[in-house]
Parts: sequence; C-alpha cells; structure tokens
Amino acid sequence: MPISSERIPWSETGIFLNERPSFTLDPIFHSGAYYVQEASSMFVEQAFRQIEHGKDRIVLDLCAAPGGKSTHLLSLLDNRDLLVANEVIRSRVSVLDENIRKWGHQNVVVCSNDPADFSNLEGMFDVILVDAPCSGEGLFRRDASAIQQWSVDNTNLCSTRQRRILADIWPALKNGGYLIYSTCTFNPAENEENLKWLAENNNVESIRIPIQESWGVQEMELNGLFGYRFLPHKVKGEGFFLTLIRKKDGSDSYSIPKKIKSRLEKMPKQFAEVRSWLSTADSEFFAKSEFLIAFPESKTPVLNALSEQLRLISFGLPVAQFKKNDLLPEHTFALSVDRNPNIFESVELELRDALLFQKKDEIRISSTTKGWLLVQYQGVPLGFVKNLGNRANNYFPKEWRIRMTLPDLPEPWYQKV
Repeated sequence: MPISSERIPWSETGIFLNERPSFTLDPIFHSGAYYVQEASSMFVEQAFRQIEHGKDRIVLDLCAAPGGKSTHLLSLLDNRDLLVANEVIRSRVSVLDENIRKWGHQNVVVCSNDPADFSNLEGMFDVILVDAPCSGEGLFRRDASAIQQWSVDNTNLCSTRQRRILADIWPALKNGGYLIYSTCTFNPAENEENLKWLAENNNVESIRIPIQESWGVQEMELNGLFGYRFLPHKVKGEGFFLTLIRKKDGSDSYSIPKKIKSRLEKMPKQFAEVRSWLSTADSEFFAKSEFLIAFPESKTPVLNALSEQLRLISFGLPVAQFKKNDLLPEHTFALSVDRNPNIFESVELELRDALLFQKKDEIRISSTTKGWLLVQYQGVPLGFVKNLGNRANNYFPKEWRIRMTLPDLPEPWYQKV
C-alpha cells in the first residue's frame, strides 16, 4: 500500500502518513531533514502567521521538549530572529538539545529553567509559546496509558499549574507581544477557563485565527475570546486546543544592562579560517569546551543577558572542535543550513552504507581524496569521515548511533509516496 502524501491543510510543509514507517531505518531522519509530530499540534503555524512580522524577534518556547514545536518555529523564523527553547524537566533536556542541533540553525538557545526564572527578563520576548503540561485527554485515542493516568484531581492540579505558569511568564512578554497557549486536552478548566482567567487579570486582545470549514477545526468564542478545538472525530489528528493572545500592558521591551559582563569566551584568532566554513557573514564565534560555536552577532547582547539569568544548556551552532592548532569539523556543522558547500568534498552513500555510518561502523569510501569528507544520502548530509586511503574513520556521534541490527532494507517511505 502506498504511503499517503496528503497535505496537512494548516501547515505548508506537513503531510499525513497513513501508516508509521520505520524512521530508524531512514538516514535522513537522523540528519534532521524532517521531524515527526502529531498533526493537530502543527496548527501552531497558523497562529504564528497571524503575528505581526517585526524585526529581530525573540521567541520563547517555554515547554519545548522533545522539540517538535521548536523545530517547527525555527523553520518559520527569519535568521535574524532568535528562538529560546526551554524545558524545565532536566531529564527531557537532552532529547530537546539533540533535536535542536540536528535542525542545524545558529539562531537558537536551549535552556532548562522554571517559568518563574523568566520573570526577571521583563519585556524580553516578542512571542511566547506555552504548550502547557495537561491532563492529556486529547491523547486517549492513541495512548491507553493516558486514560489510566487520568483523574479529576489531576485535571484540577493541571489547571492550577497552568495558571501559575502563565502568571510566572507573563512579565517576560513585551507590551504588544503575543502568547500562544495550547494543550492536548478537552477539559474547559485547562482551556477556556484559563483563557477567561488570563483576560480577567490582564489587559489582553484575543486574536482570531482564520480557518476553513473543511479542516474540521472548531472555533469557540467566550466573551470575545477565541479558542480553537481539535476533536478527533472531526479532524484528522488528535485532541488539541489553542488560543492566541496579544498583551496590551507592561514593558515595551527588555533593556539590556550596558555594564553586563559577557561570560562567553571569544574564538582564538588562530582559528579564524573557520569563518569561511559558513555561507553567512554575520556570525560571531565563541570558544566553549574546545568547540567553536557560531551565533548571530546581532543577538550576542541578548545571549549575554540570558546567560546572566538562565541555566543555558547550549547556544548557536557548534562548527568545529579544536585540538592544539587542528580543526575538526563538528557533526552538527554537517547538518547546518548555513554550511558553505564548497569547503568539504561530498561523497554519496547507498542506503545500507548510510545506515552503517549512523551505526558508527566502518564503511568504504569511493573517493581517492584523503582527509575530511562529507558523506550524504540522497543529497542530504549525514556527517563527516576522515579518509586515510586504506580506511575511513567514522565521526558520527557515539551517543546518537543506531543500535539495532540492520534487517533487509525496504525503500524509504518517501520513495513510496
């Protein structure tokens, strides 16, 4: 049976799949060429497109793990915008950081902080996305454990926690900024009632999102406040709720202290050649734990301010590792959208060799060129090898390697579309 290529109507790049293929056996999935997430949650794109397009926006994804909405936002942002992807639960930060790095963008910061930690960054953010932890009623159809974990007490606890999150994060949203609030539940106490509570305690404007009847999305209105329900029997997706609010009070913007001292170490001058590795000219380079990291120069003051207030996990794009005077291209640089294609020779791999590379096994390279080579599959970069002539050293990250034994390999799912 061919895999469906039906488009998700509320997303320009999303498609429905009528079956779940083995993404583990797709090399370009591991390289961040696409992300797999629930279709309803991609309605965030429609909310984001209603936001006035300012210059150099700073966007916060507050509850970001595992990274579906963060990677989606990165694809919608300009390269002069900045995304701050936060996850409060420490055990979930590593998967968020991995998915962000695979997406290959410089203009991103990953942190792990409680919502209250952002209150000192008053007026910092132009947009805040709160995909709030909830009772999960919208997942009942696909996840039996969500039913077992449900209780009235838990829904009440979720509603209280969601209001605390909104109250904590509200000061960090600038006057005129936008809040996207979403849950994966049907419970009015976690959706409509929270929207009503927010409007009663703050000066807000509810933004209406254009929808088409064919989508099956239900628009609700409560005292001039708009919200959007995804009911599984009416849409091709799971349960979801979203609302878009504009803030009409508070600080116009965050004022970065002029005397703030940077905690970031500038790149040693002897490694200046690494600048030519990127196709962009507006990057600043920093040294961190023997890695050279590219970050948008215009956003460096913001990065300094964030590092003063938050627990940063990573920032920017790791481009290379330096050992003494040697430069080793970093794996995430291979996946970068800003990589200069003329710096390293590329070698195309067949499917099995591509997966063996991602298992961190030894592979044979057809090129006679010695030194660093970029290996790819169907034109998508996979990472680096160092060709020594008689063998090639595999530099795929050990912690990201495929651990399963390779079976007889079917065609990748997108070749069946």
